[in-house]
Order: sequence, then structure tokens, then C-alpha cells
Amino acid sequence: MGGHLVNAPRLVCVLILIGGVAIPAQAGAQANSTPNAAPSAETPIESKLTVSSNQAWTDAQIDVHPGDVVQVRAAAKGGCSPDGDSKAPKKSLRVSTALPGALIAKINDGNPFPIGSSQNLNIDQQGRLFLGMNASGVPPCNGDIAVELQITPAPVSAQVKSKLGAAAQTWLRGQLGIGNPQVSSSPGIAGSAPTTAVSTPLPQPTLKVSNTALDPTLAKDLDSVPRRVSDEFKNLGDMVNFVVVGTQKKLQTALSAAHWQLADQSTQVAVVSAIVETYENKDYLRMPMSTLYLFNRPQDFGYEQAEAYSVVASRHHCRIWKAPFTWNGRTVWIGAGTHDIGFEKDQRNGKMTHKIDPAVDGERDHIGENLQQTGEVQSVSYYLPPQPIREAKNATGGSYHSDGRLLVMFLK
Repeated sequence: MGGHLVNAPRLVCVLILIGGVAIPAQAGAQANSTPNAAPSAETPIESKLTVSSNQAWTDAQIDVHPGDVVQVRAAAKGGCSPDGDSKAPKKSLRVSTALPGALIAKINDGNPFPIGSSQNLNIDQQGRLFLGMNASGVPPCNGDIAVELQITPAPVSAQVKSKLGAAAQTWLRGQLGIGNPQVSSSPGIAGSAPTTAVSTPLPQPTLKVSNTALDPTLAKDLDSVPRRVSDEFKNLGDMVNFVVVGTQKKLQTALSAAHWQLADQSTQVAVVSAIVETYENKDYLRMPMSTLYLFNRPQDFGYEQAEAYSVVASRHHCRIWKAPFTWNGRTVWIGAGTHDIGFEKDQRNGKMTHKIDPAVDGERDHIGENLQQTGEVQSVSYYLPPQPIREAKNATGGSYHSDGRLLVMFLK
């Protein structure tokens, strides 16, 4: 239904339209202002995580860009060596050149490549970094691998070029429906030969869902929740597709840990934020959202997740309302999540608005996967309410489809 306010960036600075993507002119100018100057040194980013043998891939919570250098250092933690096990069977491994159980990585859903206990990666594509163990079925060990990452970002000029290119690709895929993911090689590894080009679509959700039936009291209350939200004119739109049980503080902590940004609530706030963050050489990722209604009131929170510059045309986003009931004394939050993938005509007034991915269940599961990976979620369940939404149109006229289920998440 409505995404963020499409015209808001025009109040910040003059915009350049690149393939339909609005890009701040100041950023583009910065990339070309001093072509002969040496790039400034970027401050390395450090991160620690644990790769478990009982999970196929672990999200490193890091988005990499061409020109980044990622230093990986890993150590055994509970029986699994990052260099692998030379005595384990070597059949059907994800990476044939690495031992079973060795630490491996991939960007988005590209071809996996070996890491081991120590590796420096020269990144030549944009995407999300995932780590795992080299096994196609039952892992050869039972334990974890402790991983330390140090990411040295590419010079600012290279980052801007990468983000502009990604924004254009994002817009083309969403707007034209070409279904043609960005094609690039796997990241270069110091001292190794380059690999062949591979397609890198977004990773598929890996939700761990409980089969335990939902508590009857909570189920009854969820049955009373409207299936769809509406705009200010009472036009029905996006479907309600997820539920979170927990305090407001825990909800916001989990969303922040999953790298969701609290959207600005007005164009005026957006203007100030964008100017300040541009001055501080940061990416502005909190574009305002349109106001939608549930329980006869506007959303309590709007959250979004996007790449820099692509946020204008494409972003994950959700609106969240506090429910008029509780469960076992705990606050219940009702959410509606959609994924903006481009622009289309608003059937109400003929103006330009955001186009959503019609497969809205993907966004529902993306939100669940993100929150689950933070470690802040106790359990996740699906619930099919009566009269579920299967196919509908949002308030602006865009069609969408669903299996009708709610994703119910209980915070710790």
C-alpha cells in the first residue's frame, strides 16, 4: 500500500533520476569531485559471531560492497575446527576444495567459497555475508566456530558508485519485473584465482518454526483482529501478517538488533535527518511512511530496512500497532509488512506511489527470520485465522497474494 513519501527527498536536495531511482545530487558530486585525490582511509568495523553446526548458514549481519576488505579469523568452539576434519567423508560437499566441516562463506545466494581459520577477502560484489560449515547433510562435527570479522570499507567514492549501481539494479528488477538478479563473481580471495560468474538472488528465509498449537486464548483474540489495514479514507489495503508478543522495549531492541530503522514520522524531520547525516557522511535510511490505520488509529511504529540510495525505490518495511488486548499480561503487537520494489500509478488519484512485491508472505517471513537471528525471540509459530486473506488489492490498487497465515513471534 503506501510506502514512504515519494516526494520527500526533493526537499532535501536536488535529485538526479538514474533509471527511475532518486539519488541525492550531493552524493553523486562527491564521487567525482576530486578524481585524482587519494581515497581517505576508512575506519575498520569489527564484529564477532558464532557459527553453529546445527544451522546451514549464519547471517553475519554485514552488508559488503565492492572494494571492501574483510579479514576473517576463526577458532574452534566446542569440537568444530574452522579448518575442517581430514578424516570425515568428503562426499557432496558445498566447497570441494575445503575439508568437511571447514568454515565457508557466501554472499547472498552465490557460490560458497572456503574461509578456514584465517582469510582476507577482497570484495568485488555487493550483498549480505553468510557463514557456514562445509557439509551438505549431517555436519561432521558437533559444536561451534567462533568468528571475528574486521571490515575495512571501500573508499567513499567506490561506496557511492557501488550503491548507485545497486539502486539502479533494484529499481529495474522491481519496476520492469525482469527477474534478472545482479550477476557478479564471488569475492576475490587473496592469492587465489577468480571464480566464474554466478547469479546472486536474495537468500531464502530459514525460519525455525514451532509446531506447537497456539494458546486458545491468544488465538481467539487474534481471530478478532481485522484482516487488513486501511487508509484515511477507509480503503482496505495491506494485510495484517505478523504478531509480536513482548514489551515495547524488547520489541524495539529486537528490531534494532536486526538492523531495522525507525522511520521518520514527518517530511520535516526527514529533511533535518538527511541533512545532518549527509554532513556526518552517513547513509540516510529512515524515509517517512504514509499513515495507515488499524483499530481506528494510525500505526504506533513504522520500521524499514534498506540499502543506501535504493531506499527511495525499494525497502523492506512494516507498520506496527499495539493490540487492544494482552496475553498472560504481556503486550501484543500487530504488524503489516510489505516490500517496496518500485513505482506504479496510484489508482485513487493517478499519482506515483510505491509498488509492493505481490508475494507478501516473503516479507512476513523475512521479518521473522531477521528477528529470530537476533537471539531475542523465544519461539515462532504460524497461525491461520478464520476467513484468511488469499488475494486482495491494497488501497492504491496494487494486487498481492498470501497463504493467509499470521507469523506469531514470542520475545524472550
